[in-house]
Amino acid sequence: MEINASRIKAIRQQHQWTQQQLADMCGVSLRTIQRVEKEGNAASETIMSLCAVFEVPREDLLVVPKLDESEWQTIKIGNQFVMIIGAAVSGLVTGAAIMYWMLGG
Repeated sequence: MEINASRIKAIRQQHQWTQQQLADMCGVSLRTIQRVEKEGNAASETIMSLCAVFEVPREDLLVVPKLDESEWQTIKIGNQFVMIIGAAVSGLVTGAAIMYWMLGG
């Protein structure tokens, strides 16, 4: 899972912990902390440990991907809207005709 590597390193440095100290507190290897701070990649369990040790919510450490407008999909409801209105009117007319017929109109 992608996390903010620079945020991890900054929080660790604020506490004046070495990578080894953080690894020990999280119950992971030194190599894991080095990879997290370098590549921004971590398993869910590692992220949970980091959150517990840093006392921060998970959202503070995760990278939220940003979508540019070219990745957005345009939703066109013109035709669907007309079809929905048509179906509703048809249903009302049919329902009214059935009620009229059943009540002996």
